[in-house]
Amino acid sequence: MIQLDPIQKRLLMEVADLHKVPEGAFNIRANGQSAGRVSTANIDITPKADGSGLDIRIKPGTKNESVHIPVVLTKSGLTEVVYNDFYVGEGADVIIVAGCGIDNCGTGDSRHDGIHRFYMGKGSSAKYVEKHYGSGDGSGKRILNPVTEVYMEEDSSLEMEMVQIKGVDDTDRVTRAELAAGARLVVRERLMTHGDQRAISAYVVDLNGDGSSADVVSRSVARDNSYQKFDAKLVGSARCSGHTECDSIIMDNGRILAVPGLEANDVDAALVHEAAIGKIAGDQLIKLMTLGLTEQEAEEQIINGFLK
Repeated sequence: MIQLDPIQKRLLMEVADLHKVPEGAFNIRANGQSAGRVSTANIDITPKADGSGLDIRIKPGTKNESVHIPVVLTKSGLTEVVYNDFYVGEGADVIIVAGCGIDNCGTGDSRHDGIHRFYMGKGSSAKYVEKHYGSGDGSGKRILNPVTEVYMEEDSSLEMEMVQIKGVDDTDRVTRAELAAGARLVVRERLMTHGDQRAISAYVVDLNGDGSSADVVSRSVARDNSYQKFDAKLVGSARCSGHTECDSIIMDNGRILAVPGLEANDVDAALVHEAAIGKIAGDQLIKLMTLGLTEQEAEEQIINGFLK
């Protein structure tokens, strides 16, 4: 196991809430190398033959177990592409924690592209947590481009928590999902951009089976001169239900674009999209300021509550 330095340990805490080596299965990747890997009796983590990533196989019926696969980058100018495939066995119920932290104190851009593919077995269930974080005072950018592909068999369930609150200069997040009968997908995205940052989130969810459902909700804050785009498309090709929602706060000179997309190919496809973009209400600020907070402190309180 590679010894992690204090900066790498801090990044692990930010993206995976890890203060020590996690219990259960894990793979920690630091600057393009494995810094530690452990499999369990029910969760097997195997490097791909070509070295491009990992295969994570979760045995059918596995319950109350977790797998952590965080990534940290502290070398300026490092670029990597990693493919991780998750095979969640029939009837399993697990927690998967990913995430990437980049600390860039140099002049070269640091970039991590993580392609995660989920194969959810019949009746399986998983919660997937992915946090992105950037720090460092260098002029090089911190770039994260995650791609998530989800293939859900009958009656499977996947809950995804996607969080990016600080320090990432540029991100293109692409999520694609295909749902069979009775499958259920829930996505909760939380995002904040500042400075000149740019963040694109694109979702395409194919509801192919009767009784399938999807609920994709994004909450975001755009500050300074940053730009955000939320592009969500639901395709209903069976008796299904789908909902997407974009709820955003715009500040300073920020820009936000919400693009709804609903495609119904079946008379019993029920699809809904909601979007709201606005500034912080003045009465909210005044109420908090009467309690002794400065205007800046009041803004931070409102934003923190909004992004919880």
